[in-house]
Amino acid sequence: MNVLIVGGGGREHALAWKIAQSPLAPRVFCAPGNAGTASCATNVPIGAEDIDGLLAFALEKHIELTVVGPEAPLVEGIVDIFSARELKIFGPTRAAARLEGSKIFCKEVLISAGVPTAGYRAFTDAAPAKKYIDEKHAPIVVKADGLAAGKGVYVCTTDDEAKKAIHEILVDGKFGAAGKHIIIEDCLPGEEASFLAFTDGEYVLPLASSQDHKRIGDGDRGENTGGMGAYSPAPIVTPAVHEKIMRRVMQPTVDRMAAMGAPYRGVLYGGLMIRDGEPSVLEFNVRFGDPETQPLLYRMKSDIVPLLLACIDGGLRGRTIEWDERPSVCVVMAAKGYPNKYPKGMEIRGLDAPLSDAFIFHAGTKQADGKVVTSGGRVLGVTAKGATIKAAIDHAYAAVKKVSFDQAIWRSDIGKKAVKEV
Repeated sequence: MNVLIVGGGGREHALAWKIAQSPLAPRVFCAPGNAGTASCATNVPIGAEDIDGLLAFALEKHIELTVVGPEAPLVEGIVDIFSARELKIFGPTRAAARLEGSKIFCKEVLISAGVPTAGYRAFTDAAPAKKYIDEKHAPIVVKADGLAAGKGVYVCTTDDEAKKAIHEILVDGKFGAAGKHIIIEDCLPGEEASFLAFTDGEYVLPLASSQDHKRIGDGDRGENTGGMGAYSPAPIVTPAVHEKIMRRVMQPTVDRMAAMGAPYRGVLYGGLMIRDGEPSVLEFNVRFGDPETQPLLYRMKSDIVPLLLACIDGGLRGRTIEWDERPSVCVVMAAKGYPNKYPKGMEIRGLDAPLSDAFIFHAGTKQADGKVVTSGGRVLGVTAKGATIKAAIDHAYAAVKKVSFDQAIWRSDIGKKAVKEV
């Protein structure tokens, strides 16, 4: 079968790598892809948000399954457009993708479904928002309502930080239309975890647990990023916590979306805060996480293609996922300066070095003059497995040492929280 993957980051390389292994012997295309996807798929020079171009390509190449990586085309309605032409596509409709496209909408769904989440208020003007800070006080969280490439969330430890965030979003217009509205929510204590699940609109099939590392620096210091590393499973998600997440978070959300006339099909990603064994929702994403997808798919033993098709066709009930019991860790190698300005075009060396229980997923890379060079802020996702989480960490960092590019940076503490939990 012909499969099209939309996107060009580390998540999409992991999806292409996994889908290409299917016994269904798919021919995989990736639009636009990167230097890594070129080894397991055919790259197509079409941008992830060029929905008309993607549709024309899918029709021309008789694509039998399209898998959407990033959130922007989902929020713009790519699933509705492809479905109208009777093309199978994995992901939520435009109406369902509002769970990520609007944080205000997400809060309304959570509260109406009885899902635990932080208290909040929504604002469109800076003055009343700043007055609310004077009433509530930090620590507090300020979020742009719309999509802001993972940079629209400010976890503020002082009132001045919160007021500055409000000014940047509502007055300076830092995020454009995505920041016309904001929410200010209570800061929840605890430990974060990522919980992804497949759903066909009714049945919910969980993936293994994972945990992301958002901050740029060791010890969760510095600016928020798209993610500097991840590991799976997350020990904080005990069997008891897992059961609560399914019963109190995932199933009620899917049920509520169906009741609202916007059934959710695809993968639903809950960003959770867990304290004393009790989960609360920080946010929902409507696609696979990046970098969580890398360690998750590196552990997944089941064929992913039938699972993707079952989400689309409504046949997910009764299916299971087989996992490698060994933990997996992904360390992101980024360009110095990320998540702000960073250089591009540095040659990446050592990609052909032999690795032990590890694989290098490409994110911001491209081929130029016969070489692989950097083309983004997050460049590589060095992913490894081990008999224990400690062994997986050791294998990942051993692999990091084998590849290099000028001005490369990475965190040195990915996975350490899991070692403490164990």
